[in-house]
Amino acid sequence: MVGKKKPICEINSSRLFLAWLSSQNASLAFTTYQANKLFLIGTTHENELSVFERTFTRCMGLAVKENQLWMSNLYQLWRFENFLDSGQLSDEYDAMYVPVSGHTTGDIDIHDIHIRDDGTPLFVNTRFNCLATLGPRFSFKPVWKPPFIDRIAAEDRCHLNGMAIKNNVARYVTCVAKSNLAEGWRDHRTAGGLVIDVETSETVASGLSMPHSPRLYGDKLWILQAGTGEFGYIDTDEGKFNPLCFLPGFARGLSFIGDYAIVGLSKPRNNNTFNGLALNERLDREGSEAKCAAYIINLNTGDVEHMLEIEGIGEIYDVAVLPGIKRPKVLGFKTDEIRFTIRPES
Repeated sequence: MVGKKKPICEINSSRLFLAWLSSQNASLAFTTYQANKLFLIGTTHENELSVFERTFTRCMGLAVKENQLWMSNLYQLWRFENFLDSGQLSDEYDAMYVPVSGHTTGDIDIHDIHIRDDGTPLFVNTRFNCLATLGPRFSFKPVWKPPFIDRIAAEDRCHLNGMAIKNNVARYVTCVAKSNLAEGWRDHRTAGGLVIDVETSETVASGLSMPHSPRLYGDKLWILQAGTGEFGYIDTDEGKFNPLCFLPGFARGLSFIGDYAIVGLSKPRNNNTFNGLALNERLDREGSEAKCAAYIINLNTGDVEHMLEIEGIGEIYDVAVLPGIKRPKVLGFKTDEIRFTIRPES
């Protein structure tokens, strides 16, 4: 763990995780708003686990585009740029992400983020029940809302939380319930979840339990049905969810590389949000407890081939793949390092 302070958690990998990560020529990022941390996971030259962490209050959504890493936190959306060129190192790290700009959005609970070809972000504004982008003058600019939401209001009515991209535009979204009442989604967590086609505003799947993280990858629309602990895909013609595997935790945060999916898992919170879910019943039947972990799943078999287990914290919000980067680091605001990391544009 980076730094001299006692680490807030312990991260352990399965036996072949490091070899797998090295073979993918990539590294991973994940956020936890419970611990206010952004973690970057890579491999050293000695093929040991590299863990780099920085503190950002309530950090959540992640997006990666070329040399950029974007991240939402409590009331801002941050853009990080990798200041290192290909082949360049800084203290044996081959990427150094520097927070170069932050837009103050206010506490709008930004979930999934996508960076469009023009460099502007599109994101899920959960508190205001819409998809939005940044505006030059105001906190955000709404660009789409579900048809059952009658106005833009700070009420988190349906818990719009996920966004799948096709041809650089939002194609599908997930929400926990078809509700137009403030916090109304909380009464429909077990089977009120929807997948909505953004182009037509029609519902393509319903009856889901807390769906999260829709992603178009290959020829399938993948989602996490967090309330049941299942990872699978939606048949958009029939509106059917087809599970690939069961995961022992509240599944949220999904990324892909090659034939693999990376899924974030969380333990139940100490409130009523997770009570009564099929996930808890399945864990009880299996005699198992929920895990805080990142699972690596083979898309061809549904097997969990590798994992990172995290002890000391209870949840992961989002996960992202950093392709072509073996050992990344990121600058924060609590040390003087950021004062003296300067790179002029050539």
